Amino acid sequence: MEQKQKAIIAGINVNNQKNFIDSMKELSNLADACGIDIVGEVTQNLNRVNKLHYLGKGKIQEVLTLLEDKNIDLVIFNDELTPSQIRNLEEVLECRVIDRTVLILDIFAKRARTKEAQLQVEIAKLQYRLPRLIGIRESLGRQGGGSGLKNRGAGETKLELDRRKLEDRISGLHKELETLVDQRQNQRKKRKKVEIPVIALVGYTNAGKSTIMNVMIDLYNSSKDKQVFEKDMLFATLETSVRNIKLHDNKSFLLTDTVGFINKLPHQLVKAFRSTLEEVAEADILIHVVDYSNSNYKQQIEVTNETLKELGVENIPVIYVYNKIDLVDDEILREKDCVYISAKNKIGINELVNAICEKAFTEYIHCEMLIPYNKGNTLSYLRDNASIISTQYKDNGILISLECKEADYERYKEYLTR
Repeated sequence: MEQKQKAIIAGINVNNQKNFIDSMKELSNLADACGIDIVGEVTQNLNRVNKLHYLGKGKIQEVLTLLEDKNIDLVIFNDELTPSQIRNLEEVLECRVIDRTVLILDIFAKRARTKEAQLQVEIAKLQYRLPRLIGIRESLGRQGGGSGLKNRGAGETKLELDRRKLEDRISGLHKELETLVDQRQNQRKKRKKVEIPVIALVGYTNAGKSTIMNVMIDLYNSSKDKQVFEKDMLFATLETSVRNIKLHDNKSFLLTDTVGFINKLPHQLVKAFRSTLEEVAEADILIHVVDYSNSNYKQQIEVTNETLKELGVENIPVIYVYNKIDLVDDEILREKDCVYISAKNKIGINELVNAICEKAFTEYIHCEMLIPYNKGNTLSYLRDNASIISTQYKDNGILISLECKEADYERYKEYLTR
């Protein structure tokens, strides 16, 4: 078994942030997801981040002592570091320095399974690296006078070549991604023509979105191979999965599972995954899944809402679903218009389906139609695509009372009895 790498985590609480402790705990969880063992922690209260070394001088000395005592060579910082901060910290600490963004990018790289997700993650990683081509301490040659590459130091020449290679690679990956994005857009256009409501699962990472998706598939879809990957870990889902959920009354909707959000989600990832997250922007309804067992769930709701706002996702009806109620010891104070469930134990799923139906199928029309006996195809279609409430066999045809989509109501108007 491969031995875990050991590290120290360090963070700054700027102006007494209320969620700072949770943020540091989350950083530790991110490190664990990357196979890193956290053996020490250094925190500091400051009014602003130190521009040179992130931490103040005293805390830098504290980190040095921990590094020496515990014989480790990696420090992880809770915020995205600037190129100069990384350089300065590595010079002082004489060890490898990474930040929260690198951890998240690494997790995404490990979890990405589809070609689209892999391209998006690689673009994000390269965009992070681009401004950080700072060389290793004294390895850069001194910059020469004059113009052009001829008179410049060897380090600077290599820096420019490396930068150009990265830019060319990012450009090439974007072209590959554009092809897949076009395919996704065409799929969305086809779905719109079918006029089926699109419902997107959104929320903080590990809130239980994929579990809800699989419960829906299990209850309303006989095909087990349609299930999506789920696991109790950060960022289990990076791919956008879409499944057709057909309820027992023949009402259908498309359910979309999306990548989870996290506090301080790297802007490179938001930018790279924008095409995937457009699925959310074009949804008819959002199901905002909340891990109700997490003591910091209110902050997680805020983070998700802020990220959605950054993506331009606004004015879409939202159903708040408080998941993992089986893990809550305190009395549940139920808020109006919210659904409380345990997806894992299939508790409250009927209430969730009812909430979806109330918002998604407002344009369904209740009517009566008399279908002639020689129009068996029409009757068969309505039985598969509408909710048949009652059936009576008359002399001149089959009288059905039904609820159907507005499009089907218009399509079969000639059979209406009134």
